[in-house]
Amino acid sequence: MPYKTIDLARLSSIGIGPVAEVYMIDGDDYPEGAYLIGAANNVIFGSDLPPLMKLSKTYDFIRIEAGVLHIGAATPGGRVVSFCKKHDIGGFEFLAHLPGTLGGMLKMNAGLKEYEIFNRLITLRTKSGWHAKAEIPHGYRTTGIDEVVFEATFEIAAGFDPSKIELFKQMRANQPSDPSAGSAFKNPPGDYAGRLIESVGLKGYRIGDMAFSTMHANFLVNLGKGTFEEAAALLELAQHRVQDATGILLKREVIIIDRRWL
Repeated sequence: MPYKTIDLARLSSIGIGPVAEVYMIDGDDYPEGAYLIGAANNVIFGSDLPPLMKLSKTYDFIRIEAGVLHIGAATPGGRVVSFCKKHDIGGFEFLAHLPGTLGGMLKMNAGLKEYEIFNRLITLRTKSGWHAKAEIPHGYRTTGIDEVVFEATFEIAAGFDPSKIELFKQMRANQPSDPSAGSAFKNPPGDYAGRLIESVGLKGYRIGDMAFSTMHANFLVNLGKGTFEEAAALLELAQHRVQDATGILLKREVIIIDRRWL
């Protein structure tokens, strides 16, 4: 079986996780019940892991075919931006400041403000075949995708705009440089998760080596040798305090991969 030993702490952007055997998907078949991981930029790995799988480099590709953009689900966002710059394709500039690979971006409809990966999506392919965007439930940072995505096609519009890359860079200027898994919670309707966390006194709050950033309260950061238990405790604390104070239950944007949480 095509398994690979991966140090998940080195893979994950937040720097937490054990060493694990991960099934590498090289065709359209994969083990049922395994949890798909990508570049692990919005993931926190626990110690009680389910079976894991990951797309191989077979799915790292990008090309223009029949007037549409074909991108493999293991393709990094930075490579998409470079390709679009070379071929003067607009609408993907925001990916320059979104870490991760296409599959993960599609799964969570990743984006910045009104710019979302689903905006230009035409179809995506899973084990069950090709699916049009209209068939896939999706909204703010969420989709109904429940299969492994292998590849996707996108509309092509001329006009790569380098100035947008600088604009998106400025939009993320208040985000910490410490290891993190991105936004911890989704913004509730009409409000901001960071503001709510700060309002209950948790901005900069620390347990061990994990903390809510002093730069942006909605970023859980690893200040050294942070652990899964410390991260989980902070996430639960924020949810409880915000709900007690406002009645709002913050929904996690960060994905926790641990049997006790799944």
